[in-house]
Amino acid sequence: MIQTLFGSTEEEQPKKKQGFFDRMKQAVTRTRENLSERIDEVVSLSVEIDRNTLDDLEATLIGADLGTKTTEQLLSRLKEKADRKQIKGVADLKQQLKEEVLNVLTRANIPPVEVQDGDPEVILVVGVNGTGKTTSIGKLSNVFRSAGKSVLLCAADTFRAAAIEQLEVWGDRTGTEVIKTKPGGDPAAVLFDALQAAKARNVDYVIVDTAGRLHTKQSLMIELEKMRRTAQRFITGAPHETLLVVDATTGQNGLQQAKLFTESAGVTGIVLTKLDGTAKGGIVVAIANELGVPVRYVGVGEQKADLLPFDPQAFVDSLFD
Repeated sequence: MIQTLFGSTEEEQPKKKQGFFDRMKQAVTRTRENLSERIDEVVSLSVEIDRNTLDDLEATLIGADLGTKTTEQLLSRLKEKADRKQIKGVADLKQQLKEEVLNVLTRANIPPVEVQDGDPEVILVVGVNGTGKTTSIGKLSNVFRSAGKSVLLCAADTFRAAAIEQLEVWGDRTGTEVIKTKPGGDPAAVLFDALQAAKARNVDYVIVDTAGRLHTKQSLMIELEKMRRTAQRFITGAPHETLLVVDATTGQNGLQQAKLFTESAGVTGIVLTKLDGTAKGGIVVAIANELGVPVRYVGVGEQKADLLPFDPQAFVDSLFD
């Protein structure tokens, strides 16, 4: 009987897996109702599934926030199958749409940079104020600590005193130390202090809160680049991840934010918050398809344990099953 990273045995894993699936399914309830049940309605009006039927699905997919580009690509592949009479009914249509969506998510699921032995993994967290950035950092710390890993939080959003205070609240809530400086201090300097402390203590993860001013401000991107250089000088390959926090309820606006940050801040993954609060969870698919950037975690509630590692298979199963 093998002990796993999370402290449970192999025999206990199916139970844990089922719990994870149930939480994901509950989180996408509104999206599933908006998407899967609407497919039933559209197809019920058709004698057979052909190009015209699939054209009628276009508004449904766009309404779930898959976006125009992604919707057109998915429907194009399904129409080719419909022309060959390879879609036999609504169940078959859902299965084939599910497979196409899974392919999109799988292609974007690029692993993060490998960490050198003995070094901490450094994760920069970026995003516009109000998306749930600092809260997501606290929840991410809980994910790692629940897995038996040690974590340091770095309060490098020094432009907003409230951000430092909020991170300290999450540090207390998760039992994680916060490395900070006074408001208005140099973010790169506090990052240097955090990395130095992490190396000295053999910490597994350093999670860095960064300034959340609007993405159109060039000064923000200059500051982020300075922090990246600081991390690279101190630890090989750092930052190993740059996670962008996106509010799922903002839909296509969130996708535009992701595009801008990906271009200018070297984003390697997405933390999608408030997935449980929207009927437009298809934004997950649009991000993966249009940016080629994977969703790493999804927020499914307000509690510290309500951040789930994103599993493409569980996501599509939750949408269509």
